[in-house]
Amino acid sequence: MSPNRPYLLRAFYDWIIDNKCTPYLVVDATYPAVKVPQQFVQNGQIVLNVLPSAVGNLQLGNDLVTFNARFGGQPFALSIPMKAVLAIYARENGAGTVFTLEEDDDTDEDFLEEVLDEELPPEPPKPSRGSHLKVIK
Repeated sequence: MSPNRPYLLRAFYDWIIDNKCTPYLVVDATYPAVKVPQQFVQNGQIVLNVLPSAVGNLQLGNDLVTFNARFGGQPFALSIPMKAVLAIYARENGAGTVFTLEEDDDTDEDFLEEVLDEELPPEPPKPSRGSHLKVIK
């Protein structure tokens, strides 16, 4: 199955917005290909306000979160691989979720090795090409 993190992220984002709260993303800024303003990273993480009025062109895709924002008055285009998103929560009350490794997709090498080591079930028989219908005149 595909990873559930993007779906959960979008659902929590919508839920937080629908409840008139401010969604914050916690991002692992050390994850490969993360593009965030490094001067705002603390302890390898950055917390980002993703309220629609605070960002532009927000895209919560299946593999990537992208948007434009201003930091210290300077525009910045952010690009965050989905696996780098650690949590989403509402600033006002802390409601949200933390993503765990178990919610990652199943493309890990260990999983692939397990699948490749398993014996595959036999293929079902193919249907015959002949027709079972008779022409009646």
